[in-house]
Amino acid sequence: MEPTDLADGARSAAEVGGNKADSLFREELTIETKTNKTDVVTRADREAEMAVIDCIRDTDPTATIVAEESADEATIPDEGRAWIIDPIDGTNNYVRGIPLWVTAVAVVEDRQPIAAAIEAPELGYTFTADTDGARMNGEPITVNNRHDPEEMAVAPTFWWPTDRRAEYGTAASEIVERFGDLIRLRSAQLTLALVARGAIDATFTNRTMNSWDSVAGAFLIEQAGGSVTDIEGDRWEFDSRGIAASNGEAHDQVLAAVQAVESVRSSQ
Repeated sequence: MEPTDLADGARSAAEVGGNKADSLFREELTIETKTNKTDVVTRADREAEMAVIDCIRDTDPTATIVAEESADEATIPDEGRAWIIDPIDGTNNYVRGIPLWVTAVAVVEDRQPIAAAIEAPELGYTFTADTDGARMNGEPITVNNRHDPEEMAVAPTFWWPTDRRAEYGTAASEIVERFGDLIRLRSAQLTLALVARGAIDATFTNRTMNSWDSVAGAFLIEQAGGSVTDIEGDRWEFDSRGIAASNGEAHDQVLAAVQAVESVRSSQ
């Protein structure tokens, strides 16, 4: 399958999953927790995931599927194609009736992203990317060229758990001291997509992100002309610890901020 075909398949799968999640949005749902009190899941996550998987199986029956709610079933292989699914990224927003959540689907070949789609049903946004570029609602998008840190809006991508709040506090202080403003959307994939669109200037975390929380959005940014690195400034991969993603301007300031957060972790 060609990257454009895979991007079409990812878009279709993300739309199907997003529509399923949207059909249950603001309904009465039982909220369960997984690893901690803020790591929540509902039947909407599971039903949306199954809808995405069914759609992918129609497109690519033998491919490996790595999905958040069934993550123990597969890991991303070193060789071959895999589809990576987050049925609802931003479940904490979802269960509160906040429309900042997405369904994300990425495709990797030999560990390298080649196609992605992020569907934000409540916002009316459909982001897609393949090796020919990134788009929103079918129109090409690029990162912005804002370069003055005092004008930049930066987001901490991924929250820190309660036993690591010193790092969270450092991330916030680094942003407000180095940049113009702080934004926190509580959806990593939506945050990354908005960097690709040029609405947000940069985002970072020193935490290792799950592949379903990061690969689609990181690929969008790269295809939109942005910079995506690990916290040392080296090439980012889905198993890198931490991420620094930006429009490419003042990326050194983004790295300095995330490295300051990392220094707090190292000292503890």
